Amino acid sequence: MIESFDWAVALLRLVAGVVILAHGVKHARGRTKTANWFGSIGFRQPELQWFASTATEIGVGVLLIVGLGTSLAAAGLVAVMVVAFWTVHRSVGFWVTARPDEGWEYVLVLGTVGAAIAIGGPGEFSIDAALGIEDLLDGWVGAALVAGGIGAASVQIATFFRPNEATGT
Repeated sequence: MIESFDWAVALLRLVAGVVILAHGVKHARGRTKTANWFGSIGFRQPELQWFASTATEIGVGVLLIVGLGTSLAAAGLVAVMVVAFWTVHRSVGFWVTARPDEGWEYVLVLGTVGAAIAIGGPGEFSIDAALGIEDLLDGWVGAALVAGGIGAASVQIATFFRPNEATGT
């Protein structure tokens, strides 16, 4: 039976999916510019960072939109937002309107939406539901996936982020 939760989570999945997909497509279309930007903020191996962010954002976006592997995709969204928070937005303050950079309110909202989707599950309007697997990865499993996403983001930051080595390109 379809309930109001199903409509709400479908809307969240659609909007978050479209936003992160568009971000990934933007990165894909601007490979050199994006890789140079990664280097300029202090990421080692900026071409690898370009590929990882582009593939993750496009993959997460598509999976959220269609509702396949939803909790895992939502945990991926959380991971991307943790990296964005730590490497770009945290030092600017809360407000997204801070200039010249942007604060962390935007990444907080997207990350929280991702966590809520991972924990709440995909809802009835999803491929997960059509396959009968919608309840396998939600709840505590979804929360554990979010924790894993945060862990993966932390490993990426610890391995590749060296702001003192920024290239300035």
